[in-house]
Amino acid sequence: MDSKLRLIQQSFNTPYSELVREALDELPDNFTITDPSISGHPIVFASRGFLKMSGYSREEVIGQNGKIFQGPKTNPRTVMEIREAIREERGVEVNLLNYRKDGAPFWMLFHMRPVFGKEDGRVIHFVAVQVPISTKQRRNGGVSLSEDGSGLNEIVFGSCRREVDSDSLLELRRVLSLDSGSKVLDIEETCKAGEFEERRAATAFNNILSVLTHCSELTGRLVCGKRCSVPGPGYVSSSLNISLGRIKQSFVLIDPHLPDMPIVYASDAFLRLTGYDRHEVLGHNFRVLNGVDTDTSTLHQIKESIQTEQACTVRILSYRKDKSSFWNRLHLSPVRNASGKIAYFVGVQIEDDCKNRDGHGLSPEMRQLSAVGAVKVAVRTSSISAGPAGSSKS
Repeated sequence: MDSKLRLIQQSFNTPYSELVREALDELPDNFTITDPSISGHPIVFASRGFLKMSGYSREEVIGQNGKIFQGPKTNPRTVMEIREAIREERGVEVNLLNYRKDGAPFWMLFHMRPVFGKEDGRVIHFVAVQVPISTKQRRNGGVSLSEDGSGLNEIVFGSCRREVDSDSLLELRRVLSLDSGSKVLDIEETCKAGEFEERRAATAFNNILSVLTHCSELTGRLVCGKRCSVPGPGYVSSSLNISLGRIKQSFVLIDPHLPDMPIVYASDAFLRLTGYDRHEVLGHNFRVLNGVDTDTSTLHQIKESIQTEQACTVRILSYRKDKSSFWNRLHLSPVRNASGKIAYFVGVQIEDDCKNRDGHGLSPEMRQLSAVGAVKVAVRTSSISAGPAGSSKS
């Protein structure tokens, strides 16, 4: 977990100034920021308003995927709509049923939009604003069901059909001291946001973007709310990033079509193994791991494998960022897109030591082949989803 937290910290440290967290904490809105380049597409920032609304602490939220807020009655079609927007790197606005830490369901307007790097057009983050869907003030048994600061009455009660079991209703009424005639949150029919919530979400996103833009200007790595430039060669989409992030093995993707064949994707496990930060290896040749005692004949074997478009496995002396060396069992394999053309080469690394098998009894060879297979599936699926433009390049 320490290594993942380090990656999360870098998610802000790289594009923004150190003032960004403090500035975002000053905003009153409920929102989270996620990074699709980190395994699991985790939350890297959660606002104070969001934490108060959800009942979670910041430590419980950072590093988690947004699915932790979903529950048994969250509409899977709505979740798929959000995932589709992420895959297409566009904004989305939906009515979503989520759950607080204490298990209480609540309806909200979920307004998510990507933030792009200004120079290369890459998606840096997704910002998700959550606005509770408010209801008109009503009274039952002398109790006013209006906004009361806690947000519970504002969020939980609505003019929707009853869809929870009677025991739960009785318990909820007992806790809130309401009579049996109260109407309780509908968790089947969608509670729809109105113009007020929509305006509030749009304003909140603009305020967040303003902070991110300002803090990126201080580092010279400008971000913007719209794609200001077309992603160049070697671009790995958010959907492919997320798919590759599910693969736990140490590996990199190399683009053989670009000058000097740079690394265009590096897994979290690779970063842990080598000690490098992601921005220190992306765009650089795999030779970044070479050192004074790296065998040149093995390097020639790797080069020949790429030229002949064949897979190979070698044992090579590699070097970490701190200059310490390790024997690297490297398996290199071409990866083809949906049209059958080579899109990448994948290099899977295993530190060659006394541990020849993992906890599941798999040999190093099987672990590497399993990782290669998962990468091939992810790339082919991504190139199919990308349509004609993705047929020649994932």
